[in-house]
Amino acid sequence: MGSQHLVLLYVNDTQASCAFYERLLGQKAQSVFPSYVSFALSQEMALGLWSISARDFKSGGSGHRGEIAFLVDTRAHVESLYHQWTEQGVRIEQPLHEAVFGLTFVAVDPDDHRLRVCMPD
Repeated sequence: MGSQHLVLLYVNDTQASCAFYERLLGQKAQSVFPSYVSFALSQEMALGLWSISARDFKSGGSGHRGEIAFLVDTRAHVESLYHQWTEQGVRIEQPLHEAVFGLTFVAVDPDDHRLRVCMPD
């Protein structure tokens, strides 16, 4: 298996989701097409947003049963992102709280994908 990885999310509106993640991540998309955009999260990891109305989109099933976790180094960084995302109007599903693995919160994107921020276990 290669060393580069892609997390792919299905979205309703590629442009709206692109704008949301550009604000959230503080960076422009690295690849932009009418029905697909991607963001470099690191040299090894990218986030792709693929429109469910794309001509070549095919997928079965429905619902969101997972989350993307953004790992940060300190409690202060978790708190900082919580306040930053809240000020940006990002919808928060679980406010800042202490979980078994430490301080965390969960936000949701325009397509209700769950976005957790926490420190590594």
